[in-house]
Amino acid sequence: MDLINSPGKARGPYASGSPRWRRWLPWLGALIGAAALVFVLQRFDLGRFRAVVESADVRFILLVPLAIATEQLVRAWKWRQLLYPLRPMVGTLPLFGAIMAGYLTGLLIPFGFATLTRSWLVARREDLTLTGVLATVVLDRLTDGIVFASLVPIVLVLVAFPDPTGGIRAGLAWGTAGSFALVVVLIYGVVAYKRAVLRPDGLPMRLLGRLPTRLVGPVRRVSASFAEGIVWPREFWRGLGIVLASALIKLVAATHFLWAGLALGVALRPGQYLFLLVFLGFLVILGHFARVAGSFVVGAIVALGLFGVPEEEALAMVLIVEGANILSVTSIGAFALWRQGIALSELRAAGVANAG
Repeated sequence: MDLINSPGKARGPYASGSPRWRRWLPWLGALIGAAALVFVLQRFDLGRFRAVVESADVRFILLVPLAIATEQLVRAWKWRQLLYPLRPMVGTLPLFGAIMAGYLTGLLIPFGFATLTRSWLVARREDLTLTGVLATVVLDRLTDGIVFASLVPIVLVLVAFPDPTGGIRAGLAWGTAGSFALVVVLIYGVVAYKRAVLRPDGLPMRLLGRLPTRLVGPVRRVSASFAEGIVWPREFWRGLGIVLASALIKLVAATHFLWAGLALGVALRPGQYLFLLVFLGFLVILGHFARVAGSFVVGAIVALGLFGVPEEEALAMVLIVEGANILSVTSIGAFALWRQGIALSELRAAGVANAG
């Protein structure tokens, strides 16, 4: 409803300006991203770029989508361990297909729909509740966060990179401290939430009792279902496997630029690939919240430039990684949806309706 024309509503400048400003945010983010890309490619030579691309070794390029698929296959195995307390017989390959299908819909629909899609596909297939499966995805993200934050100090100690002002090291250090603190708070919050929800006299249940009668039952069921999905496997080896799988996922992800670089004759030191993983991880998160388009591309060119990689090779490496990612997600994700008899157009339409 339009606040300007509604009686009894405030008519200040922010009432009409805020929605209009939000509509311009994506365009502003795209403009900032384009300007940043032009800035980092000031000395870009198109003729040399063509020569670099034409000389690329296809054999190494083909290893990039293979590494991407391997990374997500490990993630599927890790997710299987988290789902084990809810459904012991879930297969790794169906989970792999659900993850890739989620990424595919995430390319078409923003606002975290990838997570909802993968959870819905598994809940539908295994006869589980959507919120219960979503809870296992939360545990997946939290373990990833812990492992990622643990990698940064290793990179800062072992990897040498140009940083005359010390700003990059300081930024990574503060970002790591903030990320680790946030993950710890979230873990505590998740555990406290489960304990409180599963108690009839817990605070969440008492607050839910104040809702309208018709909403109390459904909201309580959803809350309890999510809490029941927050279960860490009892087997020690399974819990250890979850943590080790998170570490392996990061290591495999670091090889994306390894294979892309070798295809173009660019070879870095092992630790430098980990630096790229850490640096771009923080940058992509910041770019996501700031709504700046192309933060991964710009950040990768800047980070590769720190290690002496020319702009032409750096851009080619980024395009190889991005192209391989899109190719892997679209092909495997579409196949997974087809196997479950789900039309992508119908899923996209449902996602847009839910996002709105």
